[in-house]
Amino acid sequence: MMNCVIIDDEPLAREGLASYVREVDFLNLTGTCENPLELIKLLDHQAIDLIFLDIQMPKMNGIDFLKIMQKPPMVIITTAYPSYALEGFQLNVLDYLLKPITFDRFFKSANKAKDYHRLLNNWAQPGAPKTEADEGYFFIKCGNKYEKIYFDEILYVEGMQNYVTIFTAKGKYITLLNLKSLEQNLDNKLFIRVHKSYIVSTGKIDGIEGNDIFIGQHRIPISRNYREQVIRQVVANKLWDKIKFS
Repeated sequence: MMNCVIIDDEPLAREGLASYVREVDFLNLTGTCENPLELIKLLDHQAIDLIFLDIQMPKMNGIDFLKIMQKPPMVIITTAYPSYALEGFQLNVLDYLLKPITFDRFFKSANKAKDYHRLLNNWAQPGAPKTEADEGYFFIKCGNKYEKIYFDEILYVEGMQNYVTIFTAKGKYITLLNLKSLEQNLDNKLFIRVHKSYIVSTGKIDGIEGNDIFIGQHRIPISRNYREQVIRQVVANKLWDKIKFS
């Protein structure tokens, strides 16, 4: 069961979405708000998993609200304006629903939220004790199948909006997951962020040249913001540049 909130300044829009929520057995409507400022008060008293968020509202629009929230719950945009879609996905919204919203489209989006919520809950919380099984592998959902991924088989990970592609020695796996969430659950001694869109396994790196990392036939970019950390963590402690032979 996921606790959700509807934020929309139009009473009919709020009631329409609320009627949809009541039809979905894994959604629990904990409140409705006319603007994001009301939600801030609600968050002090309720644990919220999902927000259905309108954009054009008085006092504060939905996009501005997302920009100031440090750790927002899952967000599904509900709006009559398609022009905000790119900016919304850049802010990691889960989906973008254009009004008038049909129940079929709403239900598809709600199921996406359910799958994402389940994936997040399957990951151990950062800092929590890990079992031997947790240290060795994890499961992700790819389409209708759950795939077992071994940590020591991961070559690198590429993130795009709310999806990640995990490249392993056996192949690649695409799943609905935020790159930041995945990064928090990877051992930072074995994996390193090298770009806003890439995480690599340090033990699988074959070479570094210029602003590129080479892993087998794969070429992964290093961004300027991460280059110093990459050189220090991956190269510096293992660099044999002055070897003396007796």
